[in-house]
Amino acid sequence: MKNLNDLKKSNNKAKYPHQKRDGSNWFLIIFGALFCAMIVRVFFSSTDFNTTPFGTATQQNKAPIELTFSDIVKRGADIETMTLKGNNATGTLSDGTKYTATITYDPEMLKSMSDAGTSITIDTSKSWFETIATFAPLILTLLFIVWIFRGLRRGGAGGISRSLIGQNPTKIATGKPKTTFADVAGIDSEKQELSEIVDFLKNKNKYQSLGARVPRGVLLSGQPGTGKTLLARAIAGEADVPFFAASGSDFSGIIVGLGVAKIKEIFEMAKRNAPCILFIDEIDAIGQKRSTHSYNDQDREQTLNQLLIEMDGFANDTGIIVIGATNRVDMLDAALLRPGRFDRQVYIDLPDMAGRREILDLYAKRVKISDNVNMQDIARGTTGFSGADLENLLNEAALHAVRNKRDKIAPEDIEEARDKITMGPRKIRKMRPEDIKLTAYHEAGHAFVSLMYEDIADPIHKATIIPRGRALGMVQHLPIDDKVSMTLAEVRANLSIALAGRCAEEIFFGSDKITTGAESDIAMATRLARYSITTAGLSKKVGLAAINQVGTFGTRGALENASEKTAEIVDAEIQDWLNAAHTDATKHLTKNKKTVEKLANELLNRETLTGEEIRNIVFGNKEKKETPKKQVKKNATSKKQ
Repeated sequence: MKNLNDLKKSNNKAKYPHQKRDGSNWFLIIFGALFCAMIVRVFFSSTDFNTTPFGTATQQNKAPIELTFSDIVKRGADIETMTLKGNNATGTLSDGTKYTATITYDPEMLKSMSDAGTSITIDTSKSWFETIATFAPLILTLLFIVWIFRGLRRGGAGGISRSLIGQNPTKIATGKPKTTFADVAGIDSEKQELSEIVDFLKNKNKYQSLGARVPRGVLLSGQPGTGKTLLARAIAGEADVPFFAASGSDFSGIIVGLGVAKIKEIFEMAKRNAPCILFIDEIDAIGQKRSTHSYNDQDREQTLNQLLIEMDGFANDTGIIVIGATNRVDMLDAALLRPGRFDRQVYIDLPDMAGRREILDLYAKRVKISDNVNMQDIARGTTGFSGADLENLLNEAALHAVRNKRDKIAPEDIEEARDKITMGPRKIRKMRPEDIKLTAYHEAGHAFVSLMYEDIADPIHKATIIPRGRALGMVQHLPIDDKVSMTLAEVRANLSIALAGRCAEEIFFGSDKITTGAESDIAMATRLARYSITTAGLSKKVGLAAINQVGTFGTRGALENASEKTAEIVDAEIQDWLNAAHTDATKHLTKNKKTVEKLANELLNRETLTGEEIRNIVFGNKEKKETPKKQVKKNATSKKQ
């Protein structure tokens, strides 16, 4: 990859062979020289020898005497000549002695001295120092204003002071990337959508012969870490065209007009290397919606206007495909999203289970992994992970393996890395024995109720009482496949599982011994119940009306499109659902107190239990008979495979 400054030097030599400097350095030099001259003038004017006739004093070889103002008044008749310049008076006495004095200008006194025979001369001439001191501030101000407006005018026409651009360089990665679609995994549908862009760049004439217009822009959106930048580089690598990458924040600065100049500069560079790809990451930094009230953000709007012109201005066929990436499409200006600028908008979603498996297989080639590591199980247990998260998972596992002096990544390294990412690092806490015991019963309650609903809920993977982050323990589930929706039975089951920990505390320790450890469980259950009732339409009392919860920046707000009576019904319905789930979990735990207690004691002894170990404790060594629902699910899974 070349550096932008090297590329700009060669391009600017060809485009600007007789380019003149902007004169800013000369302006500063002249300003400094005049300022020094003013200081010297003030210094010399404050000394006495600047007001003394040097030649006369030298000829007579004696210094003039210094008189006070009162001496001048008293000896008015003895003064033969007087020359006034400002408040400084010089002249000769009747005996030929030279004198100097500082007096106050008094017309009456001067008239009386003149009547007494004194020859008085008033010197109104100015030295060149005084002339410069008078006009220099005005001239400097005018030059400064002309310089500023000249820079702004040149910036609007494509050339704001190039020394300023040089002092604020745009960080652009240039070159032809070696990344291809083979280096991108887990987003096959998105790659298929963007493969046409590659064909456009390779076979442009084929589309133009049919009258088809080559897309000018592609907007990649999605959650962080889903591979937007990687996909843009892969497009350039597949098409084998120059690739220019910049960030939206590179076009902003404290100098008005600098962002416009940088936009022009980058597009001029891209035009000289067309066909090419110009990638702008985090484009929402300059592409935010324009407002009629944003008086304090005019520079950003001017930069956006220049970007709109460059993408779809008078020069339509530039051979540049602009690829933008953002996590906030809702913040972008409508003019930027219209066809002709960003013709295609591709949303890159989090990978599904098959996509996660492909990503893991891709990154697994870069590290050493033991043969007994099951990649499919890792893919199942990383629901909601992005491509960057999966790469970080394997990296954390590799670091854990090195710390434990292993030459390959083992399954326990993967487990530790996943727990660290999802729950936080392991905490070394000095907990009271009663707190550890209560945590064990709490997690045992979750685990037991999970087994009661394993036919419709996700299978349990493990239970642990090892504290991580803010959690004192956890029960982890491993989905069989990705779910796009939940049935009402699944919602009810998950609510019971979430509240089972609090129910276990009440059953085995009493209602006055319950703790705040169920905080996250109650919050999760409340969110699920509220979503099911107000958005998913699963409540008969509320009905099918969608009632969204309004909240800005995490704050609590009122219910939208709902009256106060409806809001009260929603709150009551949520409470009824949670109470029913609490009652259901309490019923299961009360009927099987001995089994739950046995499970809790095993957690106290071993700290962590796998899903298979939990099943053996609850059901014994006998294999649990499969219910018709589970058998149907297995049959459906086998058909998919």
